[in-house]
Amino acid sequence: LEFRRVLFRSVKAILAAKGSDVVTIDPNSNVGAAAKILADRRIGALVVTGPDKRVVGIISERDVVRAFAERGASASNAPLTEVMTRKVVTCAPADTISSLMERMTTGKFRHLPVVEQGRLAGVVSIGDVVKYRLHEMESEQAALRDYIQTA
Repeated sequence: LEFRRVLFRSVKAILAAKGSDVVTIDPNSNVGAAAKILADRRIGALVVTGPDKRVVGIISERDVVRAFAERGASASNAPLTEVMTRKVVTCAPADTISSLMERMTTGKFRHLPVVEQGRLAGVVSIGDVVKYRLHEMESEQAALRDYIQTA
């Protein structure tokens, strides 16, 4: 029962723990600029947003590698709009962690922008999900240990 309860906790809980700061990039930028930000920030993806914080795409390390494999060194100057993923799968703060894990596994991606009322509210990575689940499992284990010791 406890396991089920944890899996039905929401994305909002992950954002509460990690914060809602998101590194974004303008769609008019190029692949070289995106690659530099990804490397400097040590992150795996950038959410591409318009001026109103609406998600217009996402560019991941995988997209950058693909661009260089296809175009060679000239990929650095390619506009993001030519290489980014436009059909971005997103989630909402109220989505369950279970549904988030399923979406990431089925879609084979590691980053999900969190959208609330049409605007970017955060981003959740597979690492965030794993970290959250490990913390929950440690808390459950401690609660069971306490229960056994007091029984």
